[in-house]
Amino acid sequence: MSRSQKIRAAEVLIRLKRLYPYAPCTLTAETPVQLLVAVILSAQCTDERVNMVTPELFRRFPDAAAIAQADLDDLMELVRSTGFYRNKAKNIQATCQILTTQYQGRVPDRMDDLLKLPGVARKTANVVLAHAYGINAGVTVDTHVKRLANRLGFTKHDEPLKIERDLMKLIPQEDWENWSIRLIYHGRAVCNARKPECDRCDLSDLCPSAPKESRRPPQNSGETAEKIA
Repeated sequence: MSRSQKIRAAEVLIRLKRLYPYAPCTLTAETPVQLLVAVILSAQCTDERVNMVTPELFRRFPDAAAIAQADLDDLMELVRSTGFYRNKAKNIQATCQILTTQYQGRVPDRMDDLLKLPGVARKTANVVLAHAYGINAGVTVDTHVKRLANRLGFTKHDEPLKIERDLMKLIPQEDWENWSIRLIYHGRAVCNARKPECDRCDLSDLCPSAPKESRRPPQNSGETAEKIA
C-alpha cells in the first residue's frame, strides 16, 4: 500500500469516527457465548432480525451448557426466521458442545481456536474477539465493508480474506475494529448497495467511485491523518 493510500484511509477513519462517535456492535448479547451465537445467526440475515430472535433463545438457553443439551428441533424452531436455520442450529449446538467439553463453557480468545468451531469463520471470530475481549485480531469483512472497501479503492478483491489483508495494511492495528464497525455503519446509513447517496456523503471527496458532480469540497484533516498513517 502506498503512503498516499494510507493517508487517505486515515482521513476516512477520522471522518467516520466524527460521523459515528458511538459505534457499538448492533447485535444484542450479554456474554461472549451469546455474542458468538448471535454472530453465527447473523450470516445472510440482518442484525435487526437476529435481535428479534435472541431474547427468547437466550431466555430458554442462556449459556453454552444449556444450548449444548437443548433439543435440536427446539433450537431450529427458535432461529427459523434467521434463514438457513437447520445449519445454523446444528452449528450453534455443536459449537456449544465443544465450548462445554473443551473450554469450560467459555469462548476462547484466540483466533486459531475460534476458527475450529463449527460455523465460525474469520468474520465471526473478528467480531467476537473485538467486542467480547477487546482484541483486534483482524478487520471484520461483511457485505458493507466489502462494498465500501472496493468503492473507496482500498482493494480490488472480492474474497473476504484478501480484502481483510488489504485493509489491515492501511490502518494501525488498534483501529482495525474502529475501521470495520464504522464502515458498516456508513454502509447502512449512506453508502448502500443499490443507490449510494454520494451527494450527502462526507467521504465523497475521498472516494474514486463518487460521481464528480456529487463530490463535496475537500475537507482534509491534513497533519492528523498523516500521523495516523
